[in-house]
Amino acid sequence: MRCLVTGGNVKVLGKAVHSLSRIGDELYVEPTEDGLSLRAVNSSRSAYTCFLFAPLFFQLYEEGSPDPDGETFRCKVLMKSFLSVFRSLPSLEKMVEKCLISLNPRASRLVVQLHCKYGVTKTHNLSFQECELLQAVFDKELCANMLRAPARVLVDAVIHFPVTLAEVTLGVSPAGKVSFRNYLDEETEPSRTMVTELCLSEDEFQDVQVQQQSHVTFCLKEFRGLLSFAESSNLPLNIHFDSPGRPAIFTLSDPLLEVHLVLATLSDPNSSSQVRSTTLQARPANGAFPTATPDDDFMGDDIDSYMIAMETTCEEGPGLPSSPTFPQRCPHPGAALESESSTMESDLEGAVPGTPPQKKFRSLFFGSVLTQSQAGTHPGPSQDVLAEDSEGES
Repeated sequence: MRCLVTGGNVKVLGKAVHSLSRIGDELYVEPTEDGLSLRAVNSSRSAYTCFLFAPLFFQLYEEGSPDPDGETFRCKVLMKSFLSVFRSLPSLEKMVEKCLISLNPRASRLVVQLHCKYGVTKTHNLSFQECELLQAVFDKELCANMLRAPARVLVDAVIHFPVTLAEVTLGVSPAGKVSFRNYLDEETEPSRTMVTELCLSEDEFQDVQVQQQSHVTFCLKEFRGLLSFAESSNLPLNIHFDSPGRPAIFTLSDPLLEVHLVLATLSDPNSSSQVRSTTLQARPANGAFPTATPDDDFMGDDIDSYMIAMETTCEEGPGLPSSPTFPQRCPHPGAALESESSTMESDLEGAVPGTPPQKKFRSLFFGSVLTQSQAGTHPGPSQDVLAEDSEGES
């Protein structure tokens, strides 16, 4: 794989890496026929983001040839290592003229070269690890509510919340009311906590589609990271969400770039309806998915009617509109690659007896799917975390 980024697109790539660094500690790199995909997931599997740069985003794009089995080579690198290449965004804008990224499986190195002014070239050789496809499975069309607003409006809304705030609650009503409020635990005494709530008029949004009243709570850190990128790129942000416990999907769309951020939302303990969560699937070589075991509550759900694979394609051809945001380049034609789905696992919902109540986020699940025989011989590790009672120091 070889791709060449020039001009202002180098800074756009750097801002994308900064946004991804707020999600996880590893960066998943996958060159495809549809463009270069950069993805990340956090350690708790509750946040997933994907940046897909179309071939026209690059001055030169070669996705490489597939292996004898027809599969695309993909890898993951440490986020800290990749972020260090694009650490200083002002320096990228002032000094870097072009960026060359090459991936050679035989060399076992991901090479990033920054060609700067005055003939200076900085070469970064990053070690990588071969991995499977990281792919969340969701369908934003199934969400009952959708909001579209300029990124600046949302940035001005969340700026009123402290940086230390972990979660924020987004609420909508059929009357057109949209509100942001800091989330409070059930154990928190309202009289001792400051409550901040901001209500936005429907006129502030470019599009509001509300079918049912809903309040969803999600992590603010990851949301702020995407807002920062959307504001710098001058792209409107789309928010798709449903009932509490269902994933909230944030998207940015441009002819040269597609961005998806999927955040788990806090489930409503008072809700009697069964919640479907976003998951990840990997399609086996034979094209069939393993049959769910009877005792697997999650696999027993009718998942197919609630989730489909995320489509992050950017069509090319004479009818492709020009991007109003990013400069358009002429790519180098590459070989077609086969796309794969990703892996699906069930979650663990059991609570540990005797422990205080905890916030329960519906997580994204990323892993391999075991067959019935494998599931019996390779039981998954327990996800319960036990902590001893704290004692005062004597």
